[in-house]
Formats: sequence, structure tokens, C-alpha cells
Amino acid sequence: MSRQSLLGIRVPYAAERTKCASRSIRAPSPCAGLGISAAFISVFALFILPCAHAAEPNESDVEQGREVYGELCASCHGRDLVNPGGLTFDLRKFPPDQFERFRTVVLNGKPPGMPPWRDKVSDEDVKLLWDYVRSGG
Repeated sequence: MSRQSLLGIRVPYAAERTKCASRSIRAPSPCAGLGISAAFISVFALFILPCAHAAEPNESDVEQGREVYGELCASCHGRDLVNPGGLTFDLRKFPPDQFERFRTVVLNGKPPGMPPWRDKVSDEDVKLLWDYVRSGG
């Protein structure tokens, strides 16, 4: 048993059985390829999209990020990203592929030592800071 598609092509039902080499097999489901498509989309979302911001920062953005860092961050995180010790995180060790994590911490803070900066920095400032942090100081 089969059905006709809009183009007149014979499309077997998923449960249709066919005799092949004296054994019964199931005809492939018309949706069988969707698992591969879903897997591709998942891989794309997990690995390709985060890399969109992973391109190497240009020198101008790094320099602007250094200025923002000097004004807002150096007093706690140290000059040129060199941690003075204490509660503050050593930003030289921040994973370079985790921009969203960095952005969340900058904007929302992280107890006990990192205050939220949401009302004090723009999205552009966060991106510039990220470029500077990724540069390694």
C-alpha cells in the first residue's frame, strides 16, 4: 500500500512491508531523514553559533577594551589583568569561548566579590572588555 504525493511520486507508508531476499523489511519512513537534520541543527547551534563572537578581536577594540578595563575593572582585577590576589577572579584564566558567561557575570555580578555592573556598562563596553580579556592583557 502506498500513497501518491502532490507530484505523483509513489511514497510508501512507514509501516509498509516489502519482500526482499526472502525476508520481510520495513520501507523507510518519509521522515527518516529528519533525525540527521535535527542532529545537524543541534551541532550547528552548539558549535558554530558560539564561534560567531570568537573571531580574533582587532587591535582598536582591544585598546578600547583596555581603557574601559582601566576605568572600571583594574582596581579589583589588577593592572593588565594581573590579579592582585584575594577574592577576585584571574581574568587571564577565563575560557576564551565563553562570552555569554562573561557577559552574564559582568552584568549580574557573582557573589561574594563581583558586583553587578548592569546599570554602569553598555553592551558595547562588555564586548570591548571581552576583546581585551581574550587578548590576555
